[in-house]
Order: sequence, then structure tokens, then C-alpha cells
Amino acid sequence: MTLEEKVGQLFMIEVAGRDAFHVSEDAAALNRERYGVDTPAEAVRKYRPGGVIYFSARGDDNLGAPGQIARLSGGLQQASRDTSGLPLIISVDQEGGAVSRLPTPPATEQPGNMALGATWSTADARRSYEITATELEACGITADHAPVADVNVNPANPVIGVRSFGASPQAVSAFVRAAVEGLHRGGVAATAKHFPGHGDTDTDSHVGLPRITHSRARLDAIDLPPFRAAVAAGVDLIMTAHISVPALDPTGVPATMSHAVVTGLLREELGFDGLIVTDALDMRGASGQFPPDRAAVTALAAGVDMLVLSPDLPRAYAAVLDAVRSGRISAARLDASVIRVLSHKVRRGLFTAASDAGRAERVVGGPEFRSDVAAITSRGTTLVKNDGAVLPVRPGARGVLVTGADSPAVSRLAASFRSRGHAVTALDAGSAPDRAVIEKAVGHANAVDLVVVATSTAGAGQGDLVRALLATGAQVVVIAVRTPYDINRFPGAPVYLATYGNGATALDRAVGVVVGEHGPSGRLPVSVPAADGPSRTLFPVGHGLRFQGS
Repeated sequence: MTLEEKVGQLFMIEVAGRDAFHVSEDAAALNRERYGVDTPAEAVRKYRPGGVIYFSARGDDNLGAPGQIARLSGGLQQASRDTSGLPLIISVDQEGGAVSRLPTPPATEQPGNMALGATWSTADARRSYEITATELEACGITADHAPVADVNVNPANPVIGVRSFGASPQAVSAFVRAAVEGLHRGGVAATAKHFPGHGDTDTDSHVGLPRITHSRARLDAIDLPPFRAAVAAGVDLIMTAHISVPALDPTGVPATMSHAVVTGLLREELGFDGLIVTDALDMRGASGQFPPDRAAVTALAAGVDMLVLSPDLPRAYAAVLDAVRSGRISAARLDASVIRVLSHKVRRGLFTAASDAGRAERVVGGPEFRSDVAAITSRGTTLVKNDGAVLPVRPGARGVLVTGADSPAVSRLAASFRSRGHAVTALDAGSAPDRAVIEKAVGHANAVDLVVVATSTAGAGQGDLVRALLATGAQVVVIAVRTPYDINRFPGAPVYLATYGNGATALDRAVGVVVGEHGPSGRLPVSVPAADGPSRTLFPVGHGLRFQGS
């Protein structure tokens, strides 16, 4: 391989458009801005990257119908093989739940990690991830940047939350292992992220550099066990986090840029011999201190194998070439990463892999997949409070007010109640409802039999809404459609359910619990602390109510 070909293999890039060879003018303009070429195929031919990552946002608009995705994958692979003789790693962030890139439908709507954690069933997690992988593989996607291996011990965490399996290192480790096994069963590579652990931070690394103050002993007890479990399960990739961990590297640099973290801890101490990839290098946790050229060279020197989403690929690519030519990165160091990239492609069978649009259309969203995931999702629905045994509500049609902070959730809950014959008033209150909206909701509540409030990472305004509705004397059911911590904003609410997501399936299963079609069976995978005293626990890990006799 030439030096340029080797360096290309170190990059995982994004491309704009839904076809490798023909794209809209908007997509072509974005590709020209990034790479100086019009089409995804031309970008691949120009830089010969090791991989591509798909998005539905960021202007890329890669993901439509399953057949379209399969054709895009096939075209990109053709462009890569025709240019360098090498296949691409084609990847996506398909975690399920809050981070799901494939359009649903037709793709099967997965519950997400915390909802899986609430089932306390690793078999359910394994099956969920197997279905995800089977659908991805049919679309020509070879690697999933999942599962999240972070242990969410901080309720204020703004970026992980429901993306984590929970707050117990032992449980998260077991679920990570099951997820890796499921992805492998379905035929795609697995990525454990975000090393060395992003679960205890109140800063989002997309907008800043979080600082993790855990001691080394605490890291060993809480953060590292899921990554050790992933390595033991044969995980293919581990993604580094843009977080500062002084206990591991007192210089304070992001873990992605730290030789002590990437090589010393992950490669040598944990014994991981697969691909180490960065989180997106355009995130402020990386780019705030490291411009594109310096970020690429520093991460490679730290021991990273693949650079994901450099914000200026031409500049980063040129910087790596220069670093190798000048000796700042040795030829041996470069070759070590290139060999790992190529070995991954051989091991995963990418040299002979092919995608088929017809097969993708048949496989994705199959009835067996939908049925299995609906059952799994149902098993995670958690009844946290049911004072006075209000649930299930008595049989019969009734007037229902559905309101709350999450517009999609309000719409989906309303549709679910309507489908069961109830007369529904829907009111989107917004994430921070003001007095006028609250008064409007109170007016509606006085005219119905049941009030259902969807909360989502509740702040003061959502708490005011719930308390005002409770004060009407109406029968109020609160459903947390993201993290389950919301109840500490309104601990007096008598009925509280957690779904860990706002997907249509999750919310329909919650409505099924409310009306008594089936009982709740989920248990909290995290503890819920009191808002006025975080050391006081309102509901512990493992808490979950059942209906009498169920």
C-alpha cells in the first residue's frame, strides 16, 4: 500500500446523499464543501477511507427505505474496491431508543438500553440487538456503534441517561456482553462506548469537555467492568470518550488524546486487540482544545486506530501524512493501526460481503421482529407508584386528557387511547410550560375522567404542571417518557410509570398497563434520588410494582 492509502484507512468519514453516484444539489454542495467533490463515491475514491458512517441528520440524509440503504452501501463498496481493492467498514449509531438512525417504520422500533435494563433479562437484550444487527446487515451496514457501556450513576447526566443499561456495574456488564453477542449473531461488528466511562458527568461532551473525578479505585469498581466484559465477549471496536479523567492522566487531556488511557489502560492493561476508534472529532470535547490537524495526529499518537468525523478531513489527512513523513508518527505505529483495520475487514468477511436491495426490503421490519420487540418492550414498562391501587383503571370508555412536555409522546399516547375507544383531548404543554398553558390544562382536566401527563427530563415547569393537575382532584397518571428520575420533581404524584423512551410501541404498552390489558413487569435499573437531598433514595434499583394477583 502507498502511504496515502494507509493514511486513508485511518479515517471514518460521513458523506451526503442517498445514492453513491447521484445526489441532490444540496447533498452535492455539502460534499463539495467537505471534500471538493460532488458524490459519496467520489469522496471515497479521493480519500480511500477505512470506513463511512451513516446519518439521517447533519445534512447527510443517508437513510431512507431499506432497499435504498442497501443500494447506497453497495455503491460505496464498489467505489472503494474499484479504487483501492479494499472494502469499507460501513457503520451507524443504532443504539435503539433515543439514538436510532434507521427510520421506523420500516425498521423495527427498539426500546433502547435503559428499557432493556428494566427487563432485567439479558436474553431480551441479546434478542433485541440480534434483530438490530440482522436489519443492519441486510442494509449493507457492517458495524454498529453500540452498545453504550457507560454506567449511569449521575441522574443529571445530560448525554447518556437512557442510553445506559443502568446504574449497577454488574448488571450493565451482563447487558453489554449480551448486546455484543446479539450483534454478532445478527452479523455485524459491535462497538463498546464511551471508554473509559461517561456515566458520571453533568457536561455533554458534544458541547464541552467533561471532567470525571473518580479515583482509580472507583473507576475499577464502576466504570471499567462493562468494558472488561465487552473485551471478554469479543467486542470488535471500542470508542473513546472526549472526557478528562485526572486519575488516569493528570494532564487533563481528553481520553481520546491520552496515551495513558488509550494505550496504557485499554490496549495494554485491558488487553484489547481490536479497533480503537474515536468518538466524533467535531464534538467540542475534542475540538475545543484540538484543531482538526492536531486532533488527528495526537489521537493516533495516543494509540487510536480510526479517526471518526474529523471536522476538516483535508486538513487532518494532510497533517497525518506530514506527521508520518517527518517521523512524528513512526511507520511502525501507522502500520500497526492499518493492520488492525485490515484484519477487522478480513475477520468480519467484508472482502466478500454484498448487499441486496430486495433482501433488505424483505428482512427489515419483519413481523416476527416486530412481535418479539413489542413483547420485550412490554417487559420493561415499570410501575413505580400506584397509591390506592388506581391502576388498572376500571373498564369502559372515558374522557381522557393527554398532556405533557414531549410532543411526539403526547401525540402517540393520544392515538393509543383513541384506538381503544376513548374520547381524547391532547394538549402539548412544551418542555417548560408557562402559567397560561398550565391553566389551559387544568381547565381540560376538570372536564375528563382521566388525566395522563407525559414528562421528559422534568424541570420546574413540568413539576408545576403535574402539581396543578393533581390539585384539581382528577385521576392523574404520570408517565416518564425518558429518564425515570422525573418523579423527584413531584413526589406526591400517586401514580407513576416509566417507559424510558417515547417510541410508539413503548407508549402503547404503557397505555395497555393503564387500562389493564396486561400488568407491569419492569423494575428500575437505576435508583431515583430525592431532588432536595441526592443522598436520600426515593426508589432503589430493582424497584417495580405489580398488579395484585399478577
